[in-house]
Amino acid sequence: MSRATNAPASRRRRKNRLDLAKGFYGHRSKLFRMATEAVDRAQAMAFVHRKQKKRNYRRLWTVRINAACKANEISYSRFIDGLVKANITMNRKMLSEIAVYDAAGFTKLVQSAKAAVNVA
Repeated sequence: MSRATNAPASRRRRKNRLDLAKGFYGHRSKLFRMATEAVDRAQAMAFVHRKQKKRNYRRLWTVRINAACKANEISYSRFIDGLVKANITMNRKMLSEIAVYDAAGFTKLVQSAKAAVNVA
């Protein structure tokens, strides 16, 4: 009986890993072991950076809201506190969009937040 190997599966596995490393520089896209290390690191960093992307956007939205609050003579924390007390539930992404593109609408939100803070 002839000797059976796992050659087709091994070759497919190596080919898939090298395909993932396509576009990498030098031996990182040519040699299996180096490609494996590079792809593993790239996938780990992709996971981490997807999480960081969410963090960075939330920071951007907060900065935009804060700038608009300063223009309306209220601090960011007082503004958010006023929105909570006024039962205005709006996420920071939408608040920053309003702050950037609809200054009059944001001013109304600030007024209702100020009123809610003064009442409480």
